[in-house]
Amino acid sequence: MSRASQLVKPLKPLTPSAPVAVSTPPARTGPPQGQGKIHSLAELAERLPPMRTGKTVVHCHGVFDLLHIGHIRHLEEARSMGDLLVVTVTPDRFVNKGPGRPAFGERLRAEALAALNCVDYVAINTASKGDVPIRALRPDLYVKGPDYKDAQRDQTGGISIEREAVESVGGRLVITEDVSFSSSTLINRYLDHLSDDVRRYTAAFAERFTIDDVLGSLEAARAQRVLIVGEAIIDEYQYCEAIGKSSKEPTLAVKQREVERFAGGAVAVANHAAQFCDHVGLLTVLGERKPTGDSVVATDPDRDAAFVRDSLDPRVDATFIRRPDAPTIVKRRYVDSYFFHKLFEVYQIEDSPMVGPARDALCHTLDTTLADYDAVIVLDFGHGMIGREAVTLLCDKSPWLAVNAQSNAGNLGYHTVSKYPRADYVCVAEKEMRLEARDRGGDLRRIIEQVAARLNARHAVVTRGSHGCLCYERDEGFSEAPALADQVRDRMGAGDTFLSVTGPLLAAGAPMPITALVGNAAGAQAVATVGHRTSLDRVGLIRHLECLLK
Repeated sequence: MSRASQLVKPLKPLTPSAPVAVSTPPARTGPPQGQGKIHSLAELAERLPPMRTGKTVVHCHGVFDLLHIGHIRHLEEARSMGDLLVVTVTPDRFVNKGPGRPAFGERLRAEALAALNCVDYVAINTASKGDVPIRALRPDLYVKGPDYKDAQRDQTGGISIEREAVESVGGRLVITEDVSFSSSTLINRYLDHLSDDVRRYTAAFAERFTIDDVLGSLEAARAQRVLIVGEAIIDEYQYCEAIGKSSKEPTLAVKQREVERFAGGAVAVANHAAQFCDHVGLLTVLGERKPTGDSVVATDPDRDAAFVRDSLDPRVDATFIRRPDAPTIVKRRYVDSYFFHKLFEVYQIEDSPMVGPARDALCHTLDTTLADYDAVIVLDFGHGMIGREAVTLLCDKSPWLAVNAQSNAGNLGYHTVSKYPRADYVCVAEKEMRLEARDRGGDLRRIIEQVAARLNARHAVVTRGSHGCLCYERDEGFSEAPALADQVRDRMGAGDTFLSVTGPLLAAGAPMPITALVGNAAGAQAVATVGHRTSLDRVGLIRHLECLLK
């Protein structure tokens, strides 16, 4: 027998009479490990004082959407500066990194932090910025990462507010110096957050432009004096519950639940633009007549006018033309509240051409004020406000003119962008561009070139919903940008939102690729909310762009 075979001992066979015992760990009956560290902000503020005598309390705050090595090293360094480390988390509703974020809910983010040995306590903030937990917890040290070393680069302005807060409670701000990492970069790269098309697009964009280029273009647009011209529209959502089919007719029966109203049309665009331009004017029309007809849901014209005025951003310099022969436009949509399906619409409208004193007042205002602005953005919904005389003034006297002529149920086939003989920038949906050319299935690029040449437009953008946008520049040709929305709640107003940002950008000389990226990011935010429930937020949009380009 060889030595090797002598060293190998045969295994004892397993038999039913000699079973192998397998030990199973006892089932967990308590909360997951680390959850005992998680408290409400109020509880933590009450719990800390007895423990802090003679100890240094350190506080960190952030989103912590995807806990990674950068966070861990930052938190460990913060813990080494004191005796207790308290971490507060931005709640889901205030995470402004774009649609689909945070990737992980506030409770999961809190649990991940609580699982770290270096963290003593965790709380979910109750506000958007860190100054609220700072004032509640009164830390000795408030520690931020190296991204906040240059306060001027913080678009939110939060670091300055937080510095003031910690100093007001006797503490001080400390900036760590370790290597900076990014949750957004990891989420964009490794989680199913962005489509392959968007990943390729943002990678190609980053080869040509930096986030500083984007911010520089937004800053240039800020100086533009912009006039918004178009109809004021009240978008009304009548939320209903479907109760079944009528017993005598093939008709859906619904039960009305609640009503929500939004200031839409040119008013919504002015509100968006006020976030990006320091000087925004609005020229629009309000009705003075009550709607007529026994079957019409009557509204009060004074109440409608007051609603529009109260909904307007106070930074917008508005001129309202009163139209005595028409009500303020109300587009009433009946919406299934469970599935958010729009069942049908009822328009309160007088869409005949505006005449008489109202038309004269509009033309006089255009004649005397257009030269005061750098850019004019026209939203022509085709409801009678902008007639031939107004079109002539807009085309002749606007220093820079952007035009959007919308087709809708009330004007389909009768109202296209060729109503305007001149525009510097044309922005319409694909269906509207094809209606203009009377070409349902032809080459879209050829159609855009022809329409742009006819209007002598240097820029043209066709928005295409989930397919993004197709952009044209007279000198550079065509480019495409994919849609950036990963959740669509309501498509109403997405195109108007796109125009409210892209108009000022192009007027200020921004490159088309930057303009398209910003416009699609704005559109993504618009479709993620219901109606015009909220206007665009400049800081939120910038944070979204920063996250996309990481």
